[in-house]
Amino acid sequence: MRLALLPLLALPAAAAFAAPSFDGEAPIAYLIDLSSGQVLLEKDADRQIPPASMAKMMTSHVAFKLIDAGKLAEDKMCTVRPETWREWSGPAAGSTMFLSPNEQVSLENLLYGIVTVSGNDATMVLAECISGTVEAFVDRMNAEAKEIGLTKSRFGNPVGWPDEGATLVTARDLGTLARSTIEDHPKLYKKYYGKKEFTWGETQGGSPITQPNRNPLFGKVSGADGLKTGHTEEAGYGFTGSAERDGRRLIMVVAGLDSYGGRVSESVKLMEWGFNAWDTMPLFGAGAEVAQARVQLGSADSVSLLAPRDLAATFAAGLAADPTAKIRYQGPLKAPIAKGDNVAELIVTVDGEEAVLPLVAGADVEEAGFFRRAWIGLKQLLGMA
Repeated sequence: MRLALLPLLALPAAAAFAAPSFDGEAPIAYLIDLSSGQVLLEKDADRQIPPASMAKMMTSHVAFKLIDAGKLAEDKMCTVRPETWREWSGPAAGSTMFLSPNEQVSLENLLYGIVTVSGNDATMVLAECISGTVEAFVDRMNAEAKEIGLTKSRFGNPVGWPDEGATLVTARDLGTLARSTIEDHPKLYKKYYGKKEFTWGETQGGSPITQPNRNPLFGKVSGADGLKTGHTEEAGYGFTGSAERDGRRLIMVVAGLDSYGGRVSESVKLMEWGFNAWDTMPLFGAGAEVAQARVQLGSADSVSLLAPRDLAATFAAGLAADPTAKIRYQGPLKAPIAKGDNVAELIVTVDGEEAVLPLVAGADVEEAGFFRRAWIGLKQLLGMA
């Protein structure tokens, strides 16, 4: 491993580092700052747990992907099969959108019913409408989970209903799923997850039924705009949430809480701690050249190292000591190199705490041809390289 120092990198001043502590009640917790990609808190984040209705985040994600790919229209009409209605109506069937048998419902309204009011009936109707059968839709869920990097999660049904361990997730994977939805489908995320209430169905007296979004951050945390609660006797109370404030976006997960009120207070407390106890330091804009790396036996002697996205580092609030930065890569880099390949890391350090950020190649570098290899060899022989 070659370690290249970066003496010319000017970073804002940041004081003796002490990672902020969080005194929380949730047995499982996870918090990540998307601005820097840094995990601010992890507490048993890789334990496999039943997700309850947080599984519906994957159901919605699958639909979002099909919509954005042009393979599914939001105005597609779906039929509520009487068999599906019978299975997923009434108090024993959990949360409901109050669909009716044989009703025609647009995919758009089913997504509102899933995301806003956690309708189990809406979820099952959407799954059948998209894939023909629930089983086929679950196959889509698991394929998508693998594609976006959910390494310890699997889905046995679209709603998160208890299924003897067929559906299990981790807090870290839920955070990854939330991040993928937010970053890959921003317009659909904003449209569906930000809705505060949804009206569908009628009471026996003919009055419309309006249900509030159950997001415990809404009205309590500035910038909150998603995502999904979950509760079963088996799973306890859980929540995957996100908020954006002053250009910073945080994603949090809590699970295994024993009360509705505990979920509310813990969610608010963790999110506010994330914003208040930590600061994010902007470093480089997307596409900015950070440094150059040497290339061995390539069509060029070096390649630019670029920021693949806006790069930032997150540290405890109120720091005053100067951060240091260096580039780390295995080198010299060996050709061929493709533009956009992750080839190096930017390491930003404050009192031993490191933020590790990716750097990518700024250009294609092919293997050197015969004559260039001969010239390189000659320069090395003469001590010119």
